[in-house]
Amino acid sequence: MGVKLDGKPVVQHLREDIKKRVALLEEDGNTPTMLIIRVGEREDDISYEKSILKNCEILGIRSFVKCLPVDVSQEDLIAVIEQANTNDDIHGIMLFRPLPAHLDLEVIRDVINPMKDIDCMNPVNLQKVLETNVKGIAPCTPKAVVELLKYYNIPLEGANITMVGSSLVVGKPLGLLLIEEKATVTFCHIYTKDVAAFTTKADIVIVAIGKAKLIKDNYFNENTVVIDVGINVTEDGKICGDVDYDLVFDKVKAITPTVGGIGIITTTILLSHVVEACETFVQSYSVNA
Repeated sequence: MGVKLDGKPVVQHLREDIKKRVALLEEDGNTPTMLIIRVGEREDDISYEKSILKNCEILGIRSFVKCLPVDVSQEDLIAVIEQANTNDDIHGIMLFRPLPAHLDLEVIRDVINPMKDIDCMNPVNLQKVLETNVKGIAPCTPKAVVELLKYYNIPLEGANITMVGSSLVVGKPLGLLLIEEKATVTFCHIYTKDVAAFTTKADIVIVAIGKAKLIKDNYFNENTVVIDVGINVTEDGKICGDVDYDLVFDKVKAITPTVGGIGIITTTILLSHVVEACETFVQSYSVNA
């Protein structure tokens, strides 16, 4: 019988820490503040925006939204980011993606101040993930996975972990974070000839490929801990992961659900980054004062 690795208690645990840190900042008159930049009216963006704003209210984080038309020029979008970069009252910047095709994300992400880059878009912050002795903001989803594993006391030191998916957003940075936790990490990708040969021998399997229910029960053994990062929508409008949850649940040691799993932790990590950015700003201001 599998165990459901619910994200809700992890979120609650993280929220308690965030609230304490916000209270300490408020004592000195500092309110963690984020700016959401949204281009267009994509339903997914609007839904996520509502979730972020609701969570900001719960945690005592101030939030603002800058809505730009879908045909906004690259110059105008960059101007908004640069204005936020220089505004000391804004500690975190969140730019919703994907952007319209006429906007060059590789150029735009470089404009975001790394100190305010709460979603780890700027390559400077990705570089800091490589340099373990350098403090930086790690990508939200990889950090959420690590927080969940730690919360449930799943051993990482010496663990054999297979990562199915090697994207720059999840797979690669997560692998680096897990190596820092002294795990042995194996990557499987589109050119891996026999993925199951690796996953069936792993203590932990993490899947992030964006393919609905592609991974079945034959990829695991009864002692596998499965972390499903994928969020997909089926043809009939149902949300599912990359792993066939119903088929796999009873045949593994533990597994995350798609709804109420890694996704809700990721949002909380994002907001913890706003607080972290505010703390860093206050510390640097005190040093330079």
